[in-house]
Amino acid sequence: MATVLSPDICVIGAGSAGLSVAAGAAAFGVPVVLIERERMGGECLNTGCVPSKALIAAAKHAHAVRKAAEFGVNAGEPVIDFEKVQAHVRSVIDAIAPNDSVERFTAMGVTVIRADARFTDPDTVAAGGVAIRARRFVIATGSSTIIPPIPGLAAIDYLTNETLFDLKSLPQHLVIIGAGPVGLEMAQAHRRLGAKVTVVDAGRALAKEDPELSGIVLDRLRGEGIDMFEHSRVLSVEKTATGLRLHCETQTGLVTIDGSDLLIATGKKGNTSGLGLEDAGIAVTATGIAVDGSLRTLNRRVYAIGDAAGGLQFTHAANYHASLVLREILFRLPSRENRGIVPRATFTDPEIASVGLGEGEARARYGKVEVLRWPYADNDRAQAERSTAGLIKIITGRRGKILGVGIAGAGAAEMISMWSVIISNGQGLSHVRNAIVPYPTMTEIGKRAVIAYYTPLTRTPFVRAIIRLLRRFG
Repeated sequence: MATVLSPDICVIGAGSAGLSVAAGAAAFGVPVVLIERERMGGECLNTGCVPSKALIAAAKHAHAVRKAAEFGVNAGEPVIDFEKVQAHVRSVIDAIAPNDSVERFTAMGVTVIRADARFTDPDTVAAGGVAIRARRFVIATGSSTIIPPIPGLAAIDYLTNETLFDLKSLPQHLVIIGAGPVGLEMAQAHRRLGAKVTVVDAGRALAKEDPELSGIVLDRLRGEGIDMFEHSRVLSVEKTATGLRLHCETQTGLVTIDGSDLLIATGKKGNTSGLGLEDAGIAVTATGIAVDGSLRTLNRRVYAIGDAAGGLQFTHAANYHASLVLREILFRLPSRENRGIVPRATFTDPEIASVGLGEGEARARYGKVEVLRWPYADNDRAQAERSTAGLIKIITGRRGKILGVGIAGAGAAEMISMWSVIISNGQGLSHVRNAIVPYPTMTEIGKRAVIAYYTPLTRTPFVRAIIRLLRRFG
């Protein structure tokens, strides 16, 4: 007979979402069972956010060497040791891994089971020879890359984010299917490290972003030598003596693309197979597990959070989900997901980040809105760092209420945090107008846009230039 455990909470999946729930519950002395069949830390630590940002950091240094002459520092073309780049990536993972380890969570009082988990009935999960009958279950199994049904793809040793960081050598020509955040971040990183890169997407690149802002990013990527085919369909793929060949239907006709390696970055869907969800009375959609506004499944004892829920697929959204379900489970406080306060960021260079409604969404919902803009080129710090390509857009409604903010430019992912606070608290332009920000910082860009709302004349280039001079020498 299997051992039976009866904790308050059973968490399935030890990625960002699951670890946040387990740690939060354990901090209050609540009995928790945490089940993980693969690596602790999940995708974010091992194959997602952490290794990708480590690779981007290495690529950024290579780019800085190339651009150093603009600052009077002659360094020449950087020499890339790809094995050492990958060693850097692994060292970053290794440095963070103890925070997500079995040992750390066991020390917190969490019972960690390394095994597959499966519901055997609506109230029981079996894992590693143990039956868990918890008061509440939280499914946090993450997501996996959607593999498109392209003829010939199965015969190719293609890459996904799960295998990309295991490469021993830099691809000669990396072809990427998918021009979303993952695809474009990896495109720019590999291009800066010396690879030829081609990106193909069936729709618009960075399709979820404001076209005015995404255009700034795409211009930079093309300027760095990345070939991009938007609104293009991959008809088939085949092996060649040197790698692979894509046959594509583009806006200008049929095109063949020869490459050495192929990365699939066509989006993700929640991991649901093998969990026995049907035995638990839990429904599944095309993108993940079906949940209501409080992240509960059709089985009222079970929540699904993070990527597994098939909605927002960000680590910070997973942590947000964890906080919501902990409120309900531990304190019986009603909570509902509000996607409008969750920021998103793409870590290209320049970065693009946003929170709240975009311009199109705001006009569709409210009709009349006002859009405030301010360019990076009018910011002294941006000029000093030669990072003048960029723009902030602030969408406002009645009485200056801020409905949404989008930023494309250096440091956008850092700057969006302030606007996330403003929007999540329902604040308006006056709160930003009254704030004092250090000079010279790029944070001034947002404040200048806000001041423009109160002083319409400052929207002309001539008056903006006078203001900059007065602020600097007055």
